[in-house]
Amino acid sequence: MTEPTISPADGYAGDITPQQAWQWVQNGQAVLVDVRSDAEREWVGQVPGAAAVAWKQWPGMAMNADFDAQMRAAVPAGTPAVLLCRSGVRSIAAARRATELGLTAYNILEGFEGDADAQGHRGQRGGWRFHGLPWKQG
Repeated sequence: MTEPTISPADGYAGDITPQQAWQWVQNGQAVLVDVRSDAEREWVGQVPGAAAVAWKQWPGMAMNADFDAQMRAAVPAGTPAVLLCRSGVRSIAAARRATELGLTAYNILEGFEGDADAQGHRGQRGGWRFHGLPWKQG
């Protein structure tokens, strides 16, 4: 197996592609943590087997006061975490916090839905779903 390319990052282990993250999870090399809100996972879709640890919660996108404890419970000591959000932005902040907690945390580039297209729609320009990786609705 070839080593995946990891983009360097400030304050966390690095950025990896959705495909790299899925490969690590399948090989037991990392825990997938979905940091989107409960509402996003329910309405937009979720990755089977991912640990659900919201960075912010709906309504109002308030910080999850239990984030630290939930991350520590979801990720065994010594196991890297790969963090997924909608577009790969919130997961950067969450990866930085997870790193402060002593975890090895990676941001998944493009997120679950990817970037918005010219019409403001997601799912057509990158992201977990776009690349055909496992997910389910509801």
